[in-house]
Amino acid sequence: MSMFAGMNATASALTAQRLRMDTASANMANASSTRGTMVDGEWEPYRRKMVSMTPQDSQPSFASHLRRAEQGEGGGVRVSGIIEDQTPFQTIRQPGHPDADEDGNVELPNVDPLQEMVDVMGASRSYEANATVFDAHKGMKMNALDIGRG
Repeated sequence: MSMFAGMNATASALTAQRLRMDTASANMANASSTRGTMVDGEWEPYRRKMVSMTPQDSQPSFASHLRRAEQGEGGGVRVSGIIEDQTPFQTIRQPGHPDADEDGNVELPNVDPLQEMVDVMGASRSYEANATVFDAHKGMKMNALDIGRG
């Protein structure tokens, strides 16, 4: 096991949580964007995006997990992709809106600002926890070096 394996695992989690915060922030910024992407020559509202994460070194069997746990190895996390939420768009009636259809209905993004705030808070707390673990790991390595010098 590498001396820096714990720091690498924590660093991967920090990167993933930062991307999760950035994605939720982009969702909130576009919560009222009626023109997100052009689809078949027509504008479609912004579609909510979500970060998908997987274990960095996923092992398929229980025995593999058990062996890694006994050896004290941690694998970290990686972002497997950013996926679009396929829930339907919100529809409101607003006949004077430039993006209204012939019936006066306007499609709005499928973004719930409250849910995005919850996601930002969760990602922020996870980021803080991983930063604390990173600092503790660094401190233990420094103490080990001091013992070696002493």
